[in-house]
Amino acid sequence: MSKPSIDPARWTPPSSAPVGSPSRPLDLRVLTASGHGTEDVLVRRDGHVLTGLADGRLVAIDPATGAERLVAETGGRPLGIEHHPDGGYVVCDAHRGLLRISDNGAVTVLADGHDGTPFVFCNNAAVAADGTIYFTDSSTKFGIEHWRGDLIEHRPTGRLFRRDVDGTLTVLLDDLAFGNGVALSADETFVVVAETGAYGLRRLWLDGEQTGPVESFGPVLPGFPDNISTGEDGNIWVTIASPRDAALDLLLPRAPWLRKLVWSLPQRLQPQPKRLIHVQAYDREGRLVHDVAGQDGGFGMPTGVRQAGGHVWMGSLELATIAVFALP
Repeated sequence: MSKPSIDPARWTPPSSAPVGSPSRPLDLRVLTASGHGTEDVLVRRDGHVLTGLADGRLVAIDPATGAERLVAETGGRPLGIEHHPDGGYVVCDAHRGLLRISDNGAVTVLADGHDGTPFVFCNNAAVAADGTIYFTDSSTKFGIEHWRGDLIEHRPTGRLFRRDVDGTLTVLLDDLAFGNGVALSADETFVVVAETGAYGLRRLWLDGEQTGPVESFGPVLPGFPDNISTGEDGNIWVTIASPRDAALDLLLPRAPWLRKLVWSLPQRLQPQPKRLIHVQAYDREGRLVHDVAGQDGGFGMPTGVRQAGGHVWMGSLELATIAVFALP
């Protein structure tokens, strides 16, 4: 697939608070999947951990033994995974759109575009108790193969959608700087969406069929947020896939041609994500509750997070492993 050209926009990155010491040391257990790119994780009711792989498979991993079972094949690139209240799963597939996976593995496309235009990068979702789905299409220009281009160009086109149970699609937010993770509050009074390219989270208040004000949720983050989820503890858990890149922050407010030059370079010479581990959790007021960070030779660049019971599970777009640590 040819690399799209970019038309960079100047943007001055916000300052973020200095990164303090994490609330506890990182003590990970790492499990290996049979394929690459465990972008998101979902803990099933039987305790097995569901993840999607770059080859299109959805697999369930036994946390005790590491044994793996095929659940479904989407025929695309599965990213965000959620339970559906009527059984099965909702999957955001970067290539095929918003999918429903039945308990027997059958795949149904719920939405693959809006107003006659196909989705380019269906990414993450949250599902309400009545089956309403909130989900992101990260970019109208850059697909998953060229996700770095959206961050380098910084001309936001990401969108947050609502899919009602009758199939109606509504754009709730647009012009998101790489709209990514989505989470509903435990009482479903608001939805939070991650803006990877803006180092932050945005909250949209919900009132039945209507929506209320939009506001920042929590502080400017110390890196690029990816998937987010509401834990069983009621907190909004956030992956910091990579810390902020000093070179990119330096380039963003400067002459656009500099970023065109960077984009023309081989990928290995462009700004790269760091293989670190950082996840945070915020309460419904946007106050930091947990801050866990560290390094591990078998895992890094967390892009999916799920708190269930006494544990927090993570997946990574860049690796063939998932990891778990005990809840602080």
